[in-house]
Amino acid sequence: MIGRISAVLAGASLMAMATPLAAQPAPGSDARARATAIVGKMTLDEKIALVHGLFPPMTKVKPANPLVPSAGHIEGIPRLGVPLVRESDASLGVANQVEQRRGDVATALPSSLATAASFSPEIARAGGAMIGAEARAKRFNVLLAGGVNLTRDPWNGRNFEYLGEDPLLAGELGGAHIAGVQSAKIVSTIKHFALNSQETGRTILDARIDEAALRMSDLLAFQIAIEKGRPASVMCAYNKVNGDWACENDFLLNKVLKGDWGYPGWVMSDWGAVHSTVKAANAGLDQQSGQELDKALYFAEPLKAAVQKGAVPQARLDDMVTRYLTGLIATGAYDAPVAAEPVTPDYAANAQVAQRAAEAGIVLLKNEGDLLPVAATAKKIVVIGGAADLGVLSGGGSSQVRSVGGVPIEIPLASGAAASFVRITYHSSSPLAALKAALPQAEVTFVDGRNLNATLDAARAADLAIVFATQWTTEAEDVPDIRLPHHQDALIAKIAAVQPKTAVVLETGGPVLMPWLDKVPTVIEAWYPGQRGGEAIANILTGKVNPSGRLPITFPANAGQPPRPAPVGLDRLSAAEAQAAADPASATDAPVAGFPVDYVEGADVGYRWYEKKGARPAFPFGHGLSYTRFAYRNAKVTGGKALTVALDVVNTGKVAGAAVPQVYVARDGSAAPMRLAAFQRVELKPGESRRITLTAEPRVIADYDTALPGWRIAPGRYRVAVANDAADRSMVSTVTLAGSTMKP
Repeated sequence: MIGRISAVLAGASLMAMATPLAAQPAPGSDARARATAIVGKMTLDEKIALVHGLFPPMTKVKPANPLVPSAGHIEGIPRLGVPLVRESDASLGVANQVEQRRGDVATALPSSLATAASFSPEIARAGGAMIGAEARAKRFNVLLAGGVNLTRDPWNGRNFEYLGEDPLLAGELGGAHIAGVQSAKIVSTIKHFALNSQETGRTILDARIDEAALRMSDLLAFQIAIEKGRPASVMCAYNKVNGDWACENDFLLNKVLKGDWGYPGWVMSDWGAVHSTVKAANAGLDQQSGQELDKALYFAEPLKAAVQKGAVPQARLDDMVTRYLTGLIATGAYDAPVAAEPVTPDYAANAQVAQRAAEAGIVLLKNEGDLLPVAATAKKIVVIGGAADLGVLSGGGSSQVRSVGGVPIEIPLASGAAASFVRITYHSSSPLAALKAALPQAEVTFVDGRNLNATLDAARAADLAIVFATQWTTEAEDVPDIRLPHHQDALIAKIAAVQPKTAVVLETGGPVLMPWLDKVPTVIEAWYPGQRGGEAIANILTGKVNPSGRLPITFPANAGQPPRPAPVGLDRLSAAEAQAAADPASATDAPVAGFPVDYVEGADVGYRWYEKKGARPAFPFGHGLSYTRFAYRNAKVTGGKALTVALDVVNTGKVAGAAVPQVYVARDGSAAPMRLAAFQRVELKPGESRRITLTAEPRVIADYDTALPGWRIAPGRYRVAVANDAADRSMVSTVTLAGSTMKP
């Protein structure tokens, strides 16, 4: 179990002044100049052809180049050297939902929440580079990756695709992942811009929040990720934001993205997210994606007619195409065309990337009595439930990877919004098999948990019971509550009653309630651990790998703690309406009334909400235990042009491990919650000490001032916590900063 920090902060320097971020050269300026010259040689019809794309599974168009079953296809212009573009989902690997491409497999990363739990930009980048290279090998040059929507609600069915509830963590790791993808000379998107924070009614809801709060939360995550990763494309979301559809939202696309942030790439729509021609084009949408999923081909003949009539200026169309080419050129995708035939990647090497990410992201939540790692003296171990004899669970939706090694369990959906493109799918990586291989001296058996009496008998007879509990989540559907389904809570409680040495391994899409928590000594959150999840879990359980993950999302103690206890709108939609409002491929044309979702927490997402409300969660953001102990010593907090914290991170235990010191900041005397301003993953050998310096992100310290407009750091004293997690206040000091302002 991780030790508490054993030192006291050194006195903080009271000097001070924060300054604006240094001006950056306009990214892609050379690429844009080249793109502009190419666009100048195009006909009107050639320009129009580049601003709308096909959806291969549904299109009736017969393009010049072969259609690869996937997300998107946009023909090039051979006479000008404009390349063919093929688009694939998503952030966790090269997707192949419902096996559109028969026999095609890919390496499956663990869920994005697992990557976020590593608190490691390096691991995020390595995962991105691996899936980017596989995408190129499979003839794709656009990967619809880069999901950085903040996880505002624990029941969101798509939380597993995102990077947690904090804008700094999501921005830093999202940017690293995007940069990794684009290192393969392909395009990565960043998505879904913005506030696509629930799946229920995602195509009809209106997400409502004030500007300052939006800038300080979701938009800050996007801003940081764009700065770090420079994605060639931004994908706008299905939902409305403050009354306007995200894909025709002048404030989001023109004012913020292209104006305030100077974004040079192109805005593509989500698949089925376009609602108009003139308004969308003039509001900043550059390309209609998956056109067959929209009600009309808005950016085909209707756009051409609008340009000819002057409703959409010719200069605007030129800018749309120029931005598209700028993104392709800047990433190298323009000059490195995809191969004519697929190339087999080095799957063995890529599996190691996936396994390392899983191991770094698994979180040891509780370990009373140091039950783990599994003792060498354990002779009889029973593994219970979760299909652990066959594989590990994955999340559903457009991100579904059909992984190397096969699919031991695949269950089609009979109903629901996700039924048309989702199956419940397991990766072929058995934790049971991996445990047997890791513990040859022990008798390791399995029971599936269906027969209660047999399960309890097996638990009683064992030296240790390891219970695998699962929660399946998917795109297009939110879970109605965050309890473990199928009576698993009751089963865990009964097992714990007969076997005091019980460890629970959770494979979930996000936080779940644990009514049995006080009865179980050990709990591990393994998320959806990817195609080498079984091996990763076994390595953590046996101590071959020391757990080092930290929660990127708060785990509530009860369903009433989060701002919204259940999906908004779920109670007002019939099954048919819910499908129509979440699945763009739904056959119904019947209109479904929209509804508002008011984000009352504003910028106080996740752990900030809990602090604001004085609520104690089951496990706070940033929490995670280890098999060793760490101390933070000789800390020095300094003001001036940047708020910095220097400290010694010491491994005081007997095994190697990774600490994740976190810095939280708030104005002294303010009621505002503390905010994560810096973090670093530090890997240390036993007894090793390393001095690090953490520099606070100035926009986290600041508030957004709409009257300025821009970021404002108020002068005065600030509280600074060096912490293990968002609730840790054992090391708090103060520092004085002078006021400063920064551009939006």
